[in-house]
Parts: sequence; structure tokens; C-alpha cells
Amino acid sequence: MELSSSLDPITGKLISVLENEASLLAGVRDEIDEIKLELKAIRAFLEDADRGSGAVPISETDKQWIASVRDIAYEVEDVVDEFMYHFNKQQHWRGKPWRCFLRVIHFPKDLLVKHQVAVKLKDINKRIKNIADRNQRYRVSSSESRKSDKQIGGEYHRNNWVKNLSISSLFFKDDDLVGIDKAQNELLGWLMDQEVQRTVISVVGMGGLGKTTLVANTFNKQVVKQHFDCCAWITVSQQYAVTELFKSIIKELNNRAKAKIKLVDSMEYQNLVEALLNFLQPRRYLIVIDDVWSTNLWRDISIVLPANTNGSRILLTTRKENVASFEFGVVKHIFPLKHLPFEESMTLFCKKAFIGNDGKCPPYLESSAAKLVAKCQGLALAIVALGGLMASKNSIAEWSEVYNNLNRELSENDAYFERLKYISLLSYHDLSYTLKQCFLYCCIFPEDYEIKKSRLIRLWMAEGFVEPMKETIPEVVAERYLTELICRGLLQVVSRNGSGKPNVFKMHDLLREFAVSISKSIKFVAISYGEEEIGDDGIRRWSIEAKGKEMKGASETALSRVRSLFVFAVDETSESSFNRLPSGFKLLRVLDLEDTPINELPDELVNLFNLRYLNLSRTLVKELPRSIGKLYNLQSLVMKETHIKELPAEILKLKNLRHLIVYRYNVNQMEFGYFFGVIVPSNICLLSNLLVLTVVEARGDFIKQLSKMTQLRKLDLVNVKETDERSLCFAIARMIQLRYLVVQTCNEDEQLKMDALESAPPFLEKLALIGKLEKVPHWFNSLDSLACLCLHWSRLRDDFLSHIQALPNLGELKLVNAYEGERLDFFEGFQKLKRLRIWECPRLKEIVINKGVMPGLQELDIDQCQDFTTLPHGWESLTDLNEVYLSDVSPGLIQKICRSKGMDMDRQPITSILLSRQECTEAIFKITTWSE
Repeated sequence: MELSSSLDPITGKLISVLENEASLLAGVRDEIDEIKLELKAIRAFLEDADRGSGAVPISETDKQWIASVRDIAYEVEDVVDEFMYHFNKQQHWRGKPWRCFLRVIHFPKDLLVKHQVAVKLKDINKRIKNIADRNQRYRVSSSESRKSDKQIGGEYHRNNWVKNLSISSLFFKDDDLVGIDKAQNELLGWLMDQEVQRTVISVVGMGGLGKTTLVANTFNKQVVKQHFDCCAWITVSQQYAVTELFKSIIKELNNRAKAKIKLVDSMEYQNLVEALLNFLQPRRYLIVIDDVWSTNLWRDISIVLPANTNGSRILLTTRKENVASFEFGVVKHIFPLKHLPFEESMTLFCKKAFIGNDGKCPPYLESSAAKLVAKCQGLALAIVALGGLMASKNSIAEWSEVYNNLNRELSENDAYFERLKYISLLSYHDLSYTLKQCFLYCCIFPEDYEIKKSRLIRLWMAEGFVEPMKETIPEVVAERYLTELICRGLLQVVSRNGSGKPNVFKMHDLLREFAVSISKSIKFVAISYGEEEIGDDGIRRWSIEAKGKEMKGASETALSRVRSLFVFAVDETSESSFNRLPSGFKLLRVLDLEDTPINELPDELVNLFNLRYLNLSRTLVKELPRSIGKLYNLQSLVMKETHIKELPAEILKLKNLRHLIVYRYNVNQMEFGYFFGVIVPSNICLLSNLLVLTVVEARGDFIKQLSKMTQLRKLDLVNVKETDERSLCFAIARMIQLRYLVVQTCNEDEQLKMDALESAPPFLEKLALIGKLEKVPHWFNSLDSLACLCLHWSRLRDDFLSHIQALPNLGELKLVNAYEGERLDFFEGFQKLKRLRIWECPRLKEIVINKGVMPGLQELDIDQCQDFTTLPHGWESLTDLNEVYLSDVSPGLIQKICRSKGMDMDRQPITSILLSRQECTEAIFKITTWSE
């Protein structure tokens, strides 16, 4: 069942290379023509084999045959890439007359390489024919019994069912929660009872029951956040490092608490322990530890969780009974999570299977749906996966086929894990070839790793997974792939951007286990922990979770077959492990070293002509060598939060570059200089394929040159001056595909002038203006697609809300030192606003919200507005409001709110407070009553 469906893009890529590079391979023309035909036959065979793999068992003989075909295809890729590597090494002799003599010297070597390629291809052709003859020319024994017309197969867009889903279901929607009320009430009781001793609460149950979903929803309750002084959530993988866990706890505390623990990344073990103890000891804290596998974790982590008498709580989830029943030496409670009852299972299934019909099952499918749900036996993860699968099925015949497949397989094995595994794999096998690749690829990231959408899309493109479509750029096609994987329940949404679209994902650990198992069987991904050598078995992608000071490598033969290398620094790892790349990596396509301690680029890097993707984010690299220009196949160069300040002129040689991302953030988001940019050559406009350019220093005549980059979709620009207005607006007006725009002036007193722009780009979704504004630009009323607006240090004096209140898609509004008035009046509009943040408006005293304005507001955050003395008028009409955060507002207002809630301010000074809408309404009523 676990086949080589991942191979179709390989064969497709090779056929394309052989056709496009025919002139380069002129010396091996006959072998090329022959092997092209064989590759096409292999691809057709793999399609037939894979279509049947989910429904009909594959014999061991057929599995061996499929593996042989896969290995042959990989061999062809190796031979072609080797030849292209040799050709490109010699390419720099071309076009330079003074090197003509050297080209003549190298000519015999070229002939020798072509001869070697021809010999290898002849040998492969012969072996393919021998294999084919033994196996009846690319047919498996059970192929006649398979019905491919029921499968999506390679025609990903044949049904295009994603377009039929209610797109709104992907926006601002929590994970569907069914049947958790009773369980949640019990957890809330233990979390907030009168017990003053530190208490450990264990939620235990098998994988797929929904432990994390239950605990996360409870953790995010406003009443919980309000009850504790500080909260933190950490997820523990089976391979964890104690110091990294401690750092994760501190970073979580820093994100959620006003008080900060500084210099976290530079702390050693002893400093981390002291910092956490000192911080947590006087506080009532809540620490959630998700996915605990061993009691050893408690021994490692309990040292930083003081047993104070403030009512602190530790809430953990685990699959292991022995972990839940462990004697923690404190008060403890155990909550065993049970399977969902049938009625609740049906509700959850219908939410996933009938998204376009508001979760309501059509009468003609009620019987089929009930039978399918019964097969899940209350396993939430299985129900979600099966519901996602059935969302793409319309007819009774399709539903019956899925049920029959389930019935046949599950009748032989009733174990819960096997049941969950088969249902998940059924959803996997229903995917197209391309989506199978994309799904399996996600297991290259460590367990519980949070994967950013933009990173994943760029990687898929570099790997060649994204199918070309007329008039649609690959980035958009890849985003559709993500949408389908989410809808099918194969990827989980972790967070969403300002407009509510998913932007961070992760794989459920059980689904990742399945993906790892499949990937290993088809040599798609190898995962190691830096302590063992990689085997010489033809693995194409290598993911290293480095846990030691030094990492072991692999033989040059093994490395020569690796096309993608990822290193994840789980613990402190020696720089020497990364400062050199083995020579065997010469054909690498993807190199991802994010968060590793590398401080300079390995010399060998510039010889990786095949490299499409290079990620150096949060490394210690300070500069790029001039030889970076040799990587002319590079599509994505990602260097976020490095020490790089300027790019060499040779960057202009990267003609295939699509994403150039180099920037650093200011830690304090309320300060003026939010971004630090890099200096780029002013004629970077010569890179005509560039779509993303962030963050760039505007120097020299760069802004004048910018008007040539009409293809840009994302632009972040800093160091802009008043005198740049006309050139900047002229350039932006020509960027009709622009989606994201950030403009920051050279200093906080420089005027940001953009009135010369007649109208904004029609598809602009996110806009951040950082700098002083005399008034809101007149073209704001044309921002029909805008979902997120940030005005940073604008210091507007006149009311500006009337200029943006009618924007039809505005979901997030962020104002940082943007207004110098005493009152903000939201009189009308803001119909889709979900998040409102008002920071550092020192003179602001009150906010008025008319009834019917921003009816969907979910989050309100007011911070560093020291004169803010009155709770907003009209708050009670905001029925969707989940949380209100007040910090560094008038101390008198905080005291009044605390008094209205009966909170004890003597125990600890309170400068910030988190409220629900109901709590706000009650506080307003009580405060008003007192004043009367």
C-alpha cells in the first residue's frame, strides 16, 4: 500500500530536463530518446499502480518491482544531474574570448564526460528492458481489478473540490470542538479551585482522542488567563533538550507577561534555572506541558517549577498511563479522556464532510455517513481525517466504495491504532500524486514543529512539486495545495494572519509517524539525530535533528544522492559541524540551516549550481561572498534576522531568484525603527523574476530604478525620504500585482509623503506605513482588498477613522503612536474588523464605539496609553469579543476594574489585565454605579 507515488514529479522533471537541455546533451542523443520513452512508460506504470494502492492489497512481488522501477528513475536523475553539474562547471569559460585557450584544453574532458554519460544511460536502458520483460512490461498482477476512475489520480484539478468549499470556513475559525463541555468544566474546576498547593493535572488517553484540543481550548479561556499571574505552553517531543525547554518556557512567559526575562538565548543551564525560579516563585503560574512521553521529563523539568503556595498549576497531556499516575510529590488529578459518543462523532464528521452545507448531512447520505462514522469508534483524529476525505466525494457510489474499503480492511484488525492508521492512510491515498509529495514532505520537520506557510511554499517550489498552470504563478498553486491538506485534516492550523488566513501549521504526531514510515519505505526522506551515519541507500532528502556538539556524516556515495538537507539544532551544537559541507553534496537543491550556529558560509556552497533554496535565517552569518553569483539556479534566498547589512553586486547574477528576504526586527515593536534593512545594488531591478523583496534600504537611485519591478508581490522598504515621494508613488502605481507593502522613513521626524499615488494596487492585502503623516493618503478609500493595516508612528492629529471605516475587507487594524488626539470615535463601518490594537497613544483618554460598528471584533488590545481612564463606550454591543487586554493604561482605571472583580491588589501590583466582554460590561456597570 505504501508505494512510490512520490515518483511522478521525478520522472516528469527528468523528461523536461532531457527535452529542454537536448542541445547540451548532443553527444548522447540516441540514449536520451530511448530513455525518454522508458521514463514515460515508468510514469504511466506508477500512476496505475498508485491508483490501486489504496483499495487493493499489493503483493510483495509487486512491491519489489515498484521499488526497482523507482531506483532506476533515481539513477537516471543522478546521471543527468552529474552531466549538468559538469557542464555548468565549464560554463564560465563561455563568452570570454581571453579564455578561449582554456576552453580548448577542456574540450577533450567534455567529450569524455559525454561518453561516460552515454555508457551509463545505455546500461540503464538495458536494465529497464530486462526488468520490464520480467514483469510484463510495466503491469502489476492486480491492475485489471483496479478502478482508477474513482481516484483523483494525477488530475489534481479534475474535481477541484476545494473551490466548492465555503472559503469562509478557513477564516477566524477555531478547531471544531464537539463534546468537550463536561470534560472542560472538570478541568476548570481543578485549575481554579481553592487548593493553594502546586497541583499537577494529567489528561491521559491514546493518540487521536483530542487531548491537545481540549487542553488548548481550556488554556485559552479568558477566565483561566485572568486567574493566573503568568501562563506558558510548551510541547515536548520524544527527542528534547532540557535547556531548550527552559528557554521555550521563558519565551512563552515573556510573550504573555508584562515582566520580562532578558538575554534568554545566551543563558547556560544554571542561569536558566535561577531565572525561572526567581520569576515563578512569587507568582500563581500555569504551565501546560503537551505530549509527555516519559516520567524522566518531570525529573528534568520540575526543578524550575517551584512548589509555592499561590495556587499554581501544571497541566500535562500524555498517552502513557504510567506518566499520568506518576507520584509527582504534589497534589495531583488524573483525567482519562474517553472516545466521543456516536452522536457527537456524527456532529464532528458532518462539520468536516459538509463544510459547504453548513455541516448538515444531505438526507440521501445519512445512512452512508452513519456507517462511516461507526468505523471511527469515537477517535476524533480519525473522524476529522475521514470527514476531510468525504468532503471531496459527491455520489452514493463514491461513499459506498470508501465504506467497502474500510470494512474490508478494518474487519481484520480492530486495534485502535491500526484503525486510526488505516483511516488516515485512506485519506492520504486519495490525494493526487503532487499532494502526496507535499504531505510527505512535511515530515521532514521535527515532531511538533510549527511550519510557516511561506517557508513551506518556497520549499515545495524548489523541490519541483508545484504543477505549472497557465496564467497562475506557482506560489498561488501551492497555496491551494495547502488549503486542500487543511480541509482534509492532514495539516493542523496553529495560527492565522491578520486577515484570518492560516499562516502556521503542524502535523499531528500520529500523522507524522505515518508519513515518516511511508517516506522511509520509498526513500523519500531520511531522518537522523546527528549521532549516526546515514546509510548508503539512495535517500534523496536528509533531515538532521542535531542534538550533540558534533554530528556524524555519511559516505560520499550516500551524500551524492541527497538533494535536500535540513539541519534542526535541537540543542547547543558546535559551529564546526556546519562550517564545511562535504564534497558529496554537490547536487543539492535545498539547503535549510535556519537557527543553526553557523557564522560563515561554507566554501563548498558556491559550487552548488543546482541549489534552488537557501535558508540562513537566525544564523550568525555576517556577509555573503561575491561568489554567491554562481548559484544562478537559486529561487529563494532567505536570511531573516542575520547580521548581514549589505548584499554584493554579484547578487544580480541570480536571474532565477524569486524571493529575496533579508531583514532584522526591532525587539521593541513600539519603537520607531521596526525594521532594519539591507543595502542592495540599485540596479537590482534587473532581476525580472523577483516577486518578494524584503527589507531594502532606499539608497542612491534605488527608488527611481524600482519602477521597473512591476512584477513584485511583496515589497518592504526602509530609509525613505520626503523627496522620494514622486518616484516611490510612480513605482508603486506600476506594481499592479502587489499584495504586501511596508514603507518606513529614514527617521521618526521625516515626513512620509505618498499623496502622489493616484490609487493603490488593486490586490493589496497588507499595508504598513511607518513614519510621520500629515494626513491619511487620499487613496486609502481604494484599498478594497486590504485585510491588515498598520499605522506606525504616524502621529496624526486629525480624526482619520472616517477614511478607513468603509474598507470592505479590513480584518486587523494596528495603531502604534499613530494618533495624538484624546478621543477615538468609531461612528460607523469596520464591518469585518476582527483585531484592533492601539499602542502608545499617550494622550488618548477614551474610545467610543457606536452600536453596529465592528460587530465581529474578537480581540482588543490597548497598551501604553497612560491617559486612558475610561472603559470604551458601546463595548456591550460587541457580541463576538473574546478578549480585551489593557496594559500601562491609567493606574486608576486598573484599580477600579480590579475592585469591581474583587481582585486582591495587595498580593502583587497589577499593571495589566485581560477581560472578557462580559467582564468589561460588569466592570462598566459597577464603576458607573460607584461614580453615581
